[in-house]
Amino acid sequence: MPHSSSAKKRLRQALRSRERNRAARAALRTAIKKVRTAPADAGETAYRSAVRLLDRAARKGLIHKNAAARSKRRLGNLVSSKK
Repeated sequence: MPHSSSAKKRLRQALRSRERNRAARAALRTAIKKVRTAPADAGETAYRSAVRLLDRAARKGLIHKNAAARSKRRLGNLVSSKK
């Protein structure tokens, strides 16, 4: 356990950010899974919401921007092939 007050504060901050990151990552995974399993007519709306979450995650540093771009490209190809 931390002894100094700054280390205690840093621990509190780390715990809060870890929970926030876990929730955001779980929401991102769920959105991607919804795009993959969506029928052809609902795939476009699920894709748009997943792209929004991917862009936000990349902007906040949760995932790398190239990883977000790669995921968007793959999901877009999947949605367009279902049509």
